[in-house]
Amino acid sequence: MSDDLVVVLDCGATNARAIAVTASGHIESAAGRANAPAPQPDGQADWLVWSLDDVFARLADACRETLAGIDPARVKAVTVTTFGADGAPLAADGSLTYPVISWQDERTAQIAQRIADYMDPWELFSATGYQVIPFDTILKLIWLRENQPQALESADGWLMMPGLLSFLLCGERSIDPTAAGTMMAMDAANRDWSSEILGLAGLDAAFFPDWVEPGGVIGAMTAAASEATGLPAGIPVVAAGHDTQFAAVGSGAGPAEAILSSGTWEIAMLRQDSYQASRQGFEEGLIIEADAEQGRWNPQLLMMGSGVLEWIREGFYGEITERADAYHAMISDAEALQPGSGGVTVIPSFVPDTGPNARHRTQGTVLGLGINTTRGEVYRAGLEGLCYQLRHAVEILDTCTGFGAQGIRLVGGGAKNALWNQLRADVTGLPVTTIANEEATVLGAAIFAFMGAGTFATVAEGQQAADLGEVTIEPSAARGQYDELYAAYRSVPPALAQYYGA
Repeated sequence: MSDDLVVVLDCGATNARAIAVTASGHIESAAGRANAPAPQPDGQADWLVWSLDDVFARLADACRETLAGIDPARVKAVTVTTFGADGAPLAADGSLTYPVISWQDERTAQIAQRIADYMDPWELFSATGYQVIPFDTILKLIWLRENQPQALESADGWLMMPGLLSFLLCGERSIDPTAAGTMMAMDAANRDWSSEILGLAGLDAAFFPDWVEPGGVIGAMTAAASEATGLPAGIPVVAAGHDTQFAAVGSGAGPAEAILSSGTWEIAMLRQDSYQASRQGFEEGLIIEADAEQGRWNPQLLMMGSGVLEWIREGFYGEITERADAYHAMISDAEALQPGSGGVTVIPSFVPDTGPNARHRTQGTVLGLGINTTRGEVYRAGLEGLCYQLRHAVEILDTCTGFGAQGIRLVGGGAKNALWNQLRADVTGLPVTTIANEEATVLGAAIFAFMGAGTFATVAEGQQAADLGEVTIEPSAARGQYDELYAAYRSVPPALAQYYGA
């Protein structure tokens, strides 16, 4: 077993990668290709779609590079993890009857704005765990029914992006609950379709393939896919799905830990064993997705992340051309300051908006600037503001679910900043645990791939085999000061939100 590998095809919105992973979570080889949607050839100028052939070609190229020098006999399975919400209708011969509409496409914004004409947003949330966001898959299905009905009438099924890529690997159709959970069409409590919501697009459950739970075998790698990717023919193609859920598994979070996936955006989430869609959660913007394991759910909040810090870097440290050098200077400046950043406060917005009038935006507010304000104060205020936002998110999660977080498990690129990690612990008053393995999504997907290959019997067994390299940061003596600063911070946003019409 120690020599065995699985390959995870990790298809992101900007990078399509192939990663060879051992059972201990070690990445033996990896390669990637730039990835992006493209304008729809026969559509309007702002319509964006994914060329499935192009995406698969990028993954195949990356896969061949990853496998160069690796004995093919070591590869025991392959799996796919990717973004949610995007999918496409297929004809009986497997061809697409309409392109894969990207989550970055805004053609469904008007449907989102008039969603109450179809169904009450609270009832939608109660059933599916999803807020009304313009890229929700059910809105795309409604758009197709109203604008391109022949695309649905000539199709005999629908696959989400993980299923589309898996279909190209093995020729078998499937859908997993983590991908379906991003569609706003699933009866989330029962991990099955909502016939009422599918009916909004004139569809029923028969339009979708059989469920395959993560870790289940979809089919065997075809000879054609083997030639394209370099993967051995006949190996199992194992179901994974929506990347967020597999990051949660790969994080190794304990039962009392909240999980923070930190990058340009941040997602604060839980792994819970009950489905709780409350009115308060709806009003607070909570989203509840299906966990990768049956019997679990992932309440979560989407927030601004390091995109705020990138704005500060570009605006205040722009003369330092090397990004790493700029961050070294920023952190050095901020470390020399006291809590409160000299009176400067940065208030990031929770984004994206999640109501019927949702807009993608990144606005926030900077308060307390003076003629003697330093750029280091602005940067530290940015870090502190993101930490206040995190504390607020944890409070919302605790209040709406009764979770009672006793720690935070941190994954993603934002986990590399030691000052930020200490501030997270100080502001929330909770221990923050980071892991040396930076590929939590890949690790989580690999665990399920090894389950499909028969290496692991359970997720827990795969987690125990993984070498995570955990480091825990405890709150420092500054915790009390941050309690006072957080109280002041929380007194400001409602007035600003009203002023700016947020």
